[in-house]
Amino acid sequence: MQSEREPMSESQDPIVSFNDEPLILVDSDDTVIGYKDKWQTHQGEGELHRAFSIFIFNERNELLIQQRSDQKHLWPLVWANSCCSHPRKGEDYLTAVHRRLGEELNLKAELKFLFKFEYHATYKDVGSENELCSVYVGRCSDAASANRNEVAQFRYISPEELDQALAADEASDADDEYSPWLKLEWARIRGEFWDEVEKL
Repeated sequence: MQSEREPMSESQDPIVSFNDEPLILVDSDDTVIGYKDKWQTHQGEGELHRAFSIFIFNERNELLIQQRSDQKHLWPLVWANSCCSHPRKGEDYLTAVHRRLGEELNLKAELKFLFKFEYHATYKDVGSENELCSVYVGRCSDAASANRNEVAQFRYISPEELDQALAADEASDADDEYSPWLKLEWARIRGEFWDEVEKL
């Protein structure tokens, strides 16, 4: 059994994620039905909870993607979108997205809500994401600085390159290089909301 607080890292960056932080349990209509700590919420098939994903583009319309830290219990060292996490108990979406963007990447940006969707994904025999996820986009030309407790590395990628990479990842028999939520969210952004990205 893991300790309630995740172990200290050798990194000098602040620790911003805790197994006992209270997440917001919801139904499919996003009605709050309770609270549970992060560790328990992700066990087994997981319990449906609020989450968010952020997509940050630079002035060349390239997307900032991150490789998740090897400290992550779920999908460590897998590539994902710019930033993703959970609102905590007592925290609204906007407060949470701006907090987390600063904590993980030391960035500030005006963020636009695009859509909300429900998904479920299981990582090996470790646990699951069972999320009602709100997706935001923004544009920022400032230099990102990764919190090494959360992010192993990051890079910018063109939309066309990401399209090709995700298609290759789906076709491969190897372990996924990209997160399941990135694949789902990117498909909708490209298919339904790309004009909103170009307006940023």
